Amino acid sequence: MVQKMNHDTYESPFNARYASKDMQYLFSPDKKFKTWRKLWIALAESEQELGLDITDEQIAELKAVQDNINYEVAQQREKEVRHDVMAHVYAYGTQCPKAKGIIHLGATSCYVGDNTDLIIMTEALRLVRKKLVAVIAKLSQFALEYKDQPTLGFTHFQPAQLTTVGKRATLWIQDLLMDVEELDFRLSAMRLLGSKGTTGTQASFVELFDGDMDKVKQLDQKIAEKMGFSGVYPVSGQTYSRKVDTLVLNVLSSIAQSAYKFSNDIRLLQHLKEIEEPFEKNQIGSSAMAYKRNPMRSERIGSLARYVIVDTLNPAITASTQWFERTLDDSANKRISVAEAFLAVDAILNIYMNVAGGLVVYPKMIEAHMQRELPFMATENIMMSAVKKGGDRQALHEQIRVHSMAAASEVKMNGAQNDLVHRIAGDPLFQMGEEEIQEILNPINFVGRAPQQTEEFIADYVQPLLAQCGDMDMDVELTV
Repeated sequence: MVQKMNHDTYESPFNARYASKDMQYLFSPDKKFKTWRKLWIALAESEQELGLDITDEQIAELKAVQDNINYEVAQQREKEVRHDVMAHVYAYGTQCPKAKGIIHLGATSCYVGDNTDLIIMTEALRLVRKKLVAVIAKLSQFALEYKDQPTLGFTHFQPAQLTTVGKRATLWIQDLLMDVEELDFRLSAMRLLGSKGTTGTQASFVELFDGDMDKVKQLDQKIAEKMGFSGVYPVSGQTYSRKVDTLVLNVLSSIAQSAYKFSNDIRLLQHLKEIEEPFEKNQIGSSAMAYKRNPMRSERIGSLARYVIVDTLNPAITASTQWFERTLDDSANKRISVAEAFLAVDAILNIYMNVAGGLVVYPKMIEAHMQRELPFMATENIMMSAVKKGGDRQALHEQIRVHSMAAASEVKMNGAQNDLVHRIAGDPLFQMGEEEIQEILNPINFVGRAPQQTEEFIADYVQPLLAQCGDMDMDVELTV
């Protein structure tokens, strides 16, 4: 469903076309400012627990209106003071007259700004993980369904030894499992900034607690626990290290790379008419060529993935160019690059789920391509069978070379079918008929352990993850 747009104002395609409502909300103003208020409540509660003169009545007042944000008051105040945090402190205070004196007590702007960014990135990573596992689940079903379906393997996009359709899918899945591992590690390392003050020394809190260093340390930990984190970064300037943004976006880039690889494979397979992405009944493939079924979803995955991979440079440059304890040249770039990386990866995974759950396989086309190449691949087996009948290995090798070159020439020069089997069957040196040769050419004889590898991989590596996550089936509604 296409969302309602303002047709005279730029609107990000991530909102209008691509990203899910869930991911859009995580980076919305409402989520940000409600999180600010949760942080102010956590600060007040923690300061009260550590002995500051903050009453239960004041905290109750803060909680009563924490989700009822008076945006108009905040916006008007920001026009006057040119400071978004102080504007929202003021607006919150107008709703909480008894508590207004203790809102943001001892904190600097980064207390709400940076902690909120870390909270939102953490929640966004969890949403990405959920969708990543859902894609893995769909691909796993596909891999098991087609684990025994032989198909041409390709190296350099040239026909190579056979594999199976299901085994090829395990390569896509394995990349995604690596992404899950990286994402889980990054999640395990996420911390809050905590309450560090203007240059990270916590000097304002030392003053508030009359020099009690232990209480200042406890304040950090209490706030972290109230916000659902195991701890805080041990040291900081005014901000958390912008290296965190780099590390987070590296995970997103890795996911984009995996999706890009998958989308390219599907585009090539669709060109070969072996596998197609979903195509709706009334979908139009081309405005000019009505017969076309373009792989537009896979192309969109690639397009968005390329954006994410390049976007990863933004936090890398930002992290490397920060000055001492704080500069503000990170802010504008950060609020765009981090949010859009998450929105883009969310869109990529939505499309990936849709494509993986609706892939259409054409076994007859797969078989036709195999039969065109299989006789060349089977020449070693054919030669060994002829040797067992008493043939001379060197003489047989030379004849196979001659017949192979002649058959290949017919295919390339005249567009003819591969007639190598017919040539060998007609050569008395081999003492083999076409039926016997065709038995040797059974594709299942050339896939090695591909079916078993697929079963073992899904059972040993994928199922434990899926069992841990429970039901990960997700409905995805694509916009266009």
